[in-house]
Amino acid sequence: MLLKFALNEFQNDREYRNLSPRTISSYMASLEEFHEFCVSHEVINLEDCTASLVKNYLVHCGKNRKNNPTTVNSKLHILKIFFNYFEYEMELFTAKTNPTKKIPYAKEEIKIEVFSDEQIKQILNYYKRLKHRDKTLYAYRDYFLVVFMLGSACRLGETVNLRWMDVDLNNQVITVTGKKRVASSIPMTDSLKKEFLEYKLFCEQHFKQLPEYVFTCRKGNQLTDNAVKCIFKHLKANMNFKNVRVSAHTLRHTAAHRMLMSGASVAFIQKFLRHANVNMTLRYFALWGSAMKEQNDLHNPLNTMKF
Repeated sequence: MLLKFALNEFQNDREYRNLSPRTISSYMASLEEFHEFCVSHEVINLEDCTASLVKNYLVHCGKNRKNNPTTVNSKLHILKIFFNYFEYEMELFTAKTNPTKKIPYAKEEIKIEVFSDEQIKQILNYYKRLKHRDKTLYAYRDYFLVVFMLGSACRLGETVNLRWMDVDLNNQVITVTGKKRVASSIPMTDSLKKEFLEYKLFCEQHFKQLPEYVFTCRKGNQLTDNAVKCIFKHLKANMNFKNVRVSAHTLRHTAAHRMLMSGASVAFIQKFLRHANVNMTLRYFALWGSAMKEQNDLHNPLNTMKF
């Protein structure tokens, strides 16, 4: 089977399985990149893909495309899904001929960056000045975007897909649709409710009628993932932080870090961040051992016992 036809077959299958458009788009972008690499190495048939070819592609991603180990592993994960489909569903490969079967994931450096309190204040003060000076949608929206993501620990996809109908200001509950289209409820603090009310009032006055989505462009249409990434790219240029990545996901990590520093339990953080697997939550505890030491020094039961 020609590789280009295999890609179409795989995409049709994922659409039939009702995967989200965002997930399918991510799969296909990675597979198209792999397809281009194969063609450049004169491989056009799916059956001619070997483990050596796949490994060379992954090395190319690391060395030439400057992908970090996490990104390389994500691409390998997609390739494993792709070739497993043609092994188990289409029977074009066996366990022995599947080129990704025995390729291990690269060892990753576990580093989760977070914003400091001072950096968060700097970001919010930057947008506050814009709000007072310009009073534009962008100033109000981008300020609230940072506050919302920090207060809810929402992922990028959860944020752009948030509708006003998902926001219950009376009961202070937000309903988000996360990975695998699983809906979850997040409690809203009083401070976040106050920010929601102010932003909602601004949107009603700006658009005359409240848009369907919470975060929109100037025409009232839903923001795309790429648009949010551009917001953080612009913010990065203005903040000029040297030691931390300025991104939506860094806000999510920062929220988890603050909860941990305040003594929140593993169970609470796992539920609040909507981690399907507790292992991801435990990464935070493993990384911020100094915070755990401080908490232990404060709360260890031996502190109040006499021997």
